[in-house]
Amino acid sequence: MRPLPFDPIDEAARQWGKRWDRVSAMHAVTSLMRVQQLVLGRLDGILKPHGLTFARYEALVLLCFSSRGSLPLGRMGERLQVHPTSITSIVQRLEADGLVTRRPHPEDGRAVLAEITDAGRALAEVATSDLVDADFALGSLSDDDLIRLSELLRPVRRAAGDFE
Repeated sequence: MRPLPFDPIDEAARQWGKRWDRVSAMHAVTSLMRVQQLVLGRLDGILKPHGLTFARYEALVLLCFSSRGSLPLGRMGERLQVHPTSITSIVQRLEADGLVTRRPHPEDGRAVLAEITDAGRALAEVATSDLVDADFALGSLSDDDLIRLSELLRPVRRAAGDFE
């Protein structure tokens, strides 16, 4: 796709301002959503050669972070902040690729554990290296900018109930 000779979000904000209020909020949310599309597209592109999407990568890394290399699917969904059917789909795909195994929870007969395999750990390491090398698709921002961005977004996440 060829770059436009103008910023389409600035133009949308100009048009918005002729009709409605809260131009700054509209501009910010539109910018945020566009950046989300760009970053996710870039991250998925980096992960595609590994047979991963960013969602599957996050699940692998979460299992790497766990002390036993396994977590109940319900807890994974909570931590990754995705719907239970989404985490089930993600884990099924990882299992089909030999990156995790599913087994009954030893203490809760209703729960299922996802456990990372050695192949899953190895892939998570390689994929992480590629993402780090690509600055997680945010290389145009300085470390100070990245910290400020995270802090700017924290109140929105808190107000939405992500955390207390």
